Amino acid sequence: MLEDDLSDILKKARTGQQRSVADVARASGLPEIELTELERGQTSRRRDQVLAVAQALGLRAEPLAQVADGWTPHELPAAVAHVETILGSIGGYEVKGYVIHDRGEAILIDTAYNPTAMLELLARRNLRLRAMCLTHGHSDHAEGIERILKAGAVPVYLGPDDLDLLSWRPSHEVLTVPQHGETLQVGGLTVRFMTTPGHTPGGICYRVEQAGSPICFVGDTLFAGSIGRSNPAGLYQTHLESVRRRVLTLSADTLLFPGHGPATTVGEELLHNPFST
Repeated sequence: MLEDDLSDILKKARTGQQRSVADVARASGLPEIELTELERGQTSRRRDQVLAVAQALGLRAEPLAQVADGWTPHELPAAVAHVETILGSIGGYEVKGYVIHDRGEAILIDTAYNPTAMLELLARRNLRLRAMCLTHGHSDHAEGIERILKAGAVPVYLGPDDLDLLSWRPSHEVLTVPQHGETLQVGGLTVRFMTTPGHTPGGICYRVEQAGSPICFVGDTLFAGSIGRSNPAGLYQTHLESVRRRVLTLSADTLLFPGHGPATTVGEELLHNPFST
């Protein structure tokens, strides 16, 4: 299932633009009650409603209609070389973290709110942790870093504008600012940093360059068929720029691994994401 349905997308676009229900209703020509019901998922949506609201919110109409009709990305292979997915849960809400490994070395992409599973995988595979790479500072992605660091001090990469989001802050000795375009080596793999503010002020995506399809870990910058909530809402336009000019300009075969929901590809999102251009 997608992370976001039609109601989620409409609310994210409207609140990101800091517009009222009344304003969007007027712009779309729909009664306020109909827009409210669409945002709450309380009504069966008609195609004409979806297209009208898409235009009012500046979303791509056909992709929005496709998501409303149940589009999902093509399923990726069960196993992707060099990548292990860790699942966690916060209040029943599933979150994903990842372990990238090669030649006995590993880095973590977020904690998945499940540091125990991260540490168990490293031990089971006899992997030497090189770094922790956080896409942003929200607790479902960063909680538990202190437990992982107790097993051995490694650099913790996090955009500096997200430091205040952490419930526990690592020491200055391990905190490392990921500069856009810089790289980190993991075995024979190259991980390139991409600054992508929007979901949070200090958002970062991590691109793995390898033979075959490249991979990008996008956190909550992008979901299959949607984007994360811009937080604060004033970052909405910045968020769209990060999605459109950074993530979706990668090659069409790039695999995108988000913090929630199914994996997807750049090519799929260019066709089916209402927030893409």
